[in-house]
Amino acid sequence: SIILLSPTNQVLLLHRVQTSTSFASAHVFPGGNVSSFHDGPLPPLDDPAIHEDGPAYRLAAIRETFEESGILLAKKQGRGRDQCLLHLPAHVLEEGRKQIHGNTVRFTEWLASQGGEPDVENLVPFTRWITPPGPPKRFTTQMYLYMLPLDLPPPPPSSGAGGETTATSHDLLLRQHRPALIPTPTHDGGVEHTAAAFDDAGAWLARARAGDIILFPPQSYLLHLVSQFCSPGSNDNNQNDYGAQRAALLAFLRRTPTSAVADRAGTRMIPWSEKAISPAVLFVRRRDGRAVLGLDKPGPELRGSRRGGDWERVVLVDFRKEGPRNVEVRDREEVLKEEREEGDADGEVAKL
Repeated sequence: SIILLSPTNQVLLLHRVQTSTSFASAHVFPGGNVSSFHDGPLPPLDDPAIHEDGPAYRLAAIRETFEESGILLAKKQGRGRDQCLLHLPAHVLEEGRKQIHGNTVRFTEWLASQGGEPDVENLVPFTRWITPPGPPKRFTTQMYLYMLPLDLPPPPPSSGAGGETTATSHDLLLRQHRPALIPTPTHDGGVEHTAAAFDDAGAWLARARAGDIILFPPQSYLLHLVSQFCSPGSNDNNQNDYGAQRAALLAFLRRTPTSAVADRAGTRMIPWSEKAISPAVLFVRRRDGRAVLGLDKPGPELRGSRRGGDWERVVLVDFRKEGPRNVEVRDREEVLKEEREEGDADGEVAKL
């Protein structure tokens, strides 16, 4: 999945349909499953290497973002790390999405035919999430940060069937401040997402707190971290403000130790690019009945490895039938202190 920042440092979220088999009705980052046809092979499921960043994950993240939102994170061939995005007419993009979604042409082959290549070099690894044991379907998900260029030029207009000028979904999503409809993919007659929109990370979190949208713990956690650096600028067109925000965010992601708080698990010495998080319930709060999720463990598949997550923070969540509600990222020690003050008779909280 990709945490995609717009030229004004807003984050793209997609609204999944109620009938979706995973994350139903939730707002999620663009992304999806790795395809051996498009993205290449992965290590066996029992190989710890399957939980490491690699070419297949990077290609899948860019391909799925294109299929789901119409935004093509590709550059002209031979540009290296130079972020010169490839812009194509609307009808070429939409036809390409259909062909790629239908597996009639490989994503990289289609891109090459358009003079482009996936911009995998500018993906910044930003944690891996592993579904804890229990659910019938488990995932290992590599998260990336991708920053669209601050000086993104408008893509070339495209002529419709009647000769009129039309805007691409790429253009609409980058410039609209209201939800933009995603062109319906021709996949089994169904739709995985109904809308996509950019908004400030803090605004997405506020909407979730108000109960207007559903955010699962990984999305809430990552939006929380991004919101500490990316906020509305003093001037909508001030690239210096947005550039400074990005520089601070990247410095945070590249800094080790990742926290000033020492922990016995040593997670602060694991860079954000290597953190593996498998949320586990520590206890249920007396105060409001919300579950407290620890984020420091990497899951049973990586037990005994040097991987781990974030000891410093926990996620509070009220799991309901319609999905998680009242999700909040908090400091671990503060939450434990509150629980002790509530009166823990059996002393279990003191051991956490």
